[in-house]
Amino acid sequence: QVQVVESGGGSARLGDSLRLSCAASGRTFKIYTVGWFRQAPGKERQFVANINANGDITNYADSVKGRYTVSRDNAKNTVYLQMNNLKPEDTALYYCAASNRYPAWHVTHYTYWGQGTQVTVSS
Repeated sequence: QVQVVESGGGSARLGDSLRLSCAASGRTFKIYTVGWFRQAPGKERQFVANINANGDITNYADSVKGRYTVSRDNAKNTVYLQMNNLKPEDTALYYCAASNRYPAWHVTHYTYWGQGTQVTVSS
């Protein structure tokens, strides 16, 4: 069993940066793929990025590639999402999720979900 809690969201302006954190409980966290998803009002939850258990493979949605960086510190049971050059279209509720499979790019591939942290970007 893994529990994940997101933090670090907030309000930002066009071009700003934010860093989200996903803190997990459970000794087995280090074996899980961790993904970030986001959901804007009225839209489906979409994949943003993920990182494999070892932290040496990452994947990104085209919309964030080159601006977002996902990383993990297994010693701290934490995964990070560094978001640079933010745009208004990045506004959404951001979720962290853990999966016991890799690859994992779809919401159905993930078992454990946090409650989300809101990111709002204004122009």
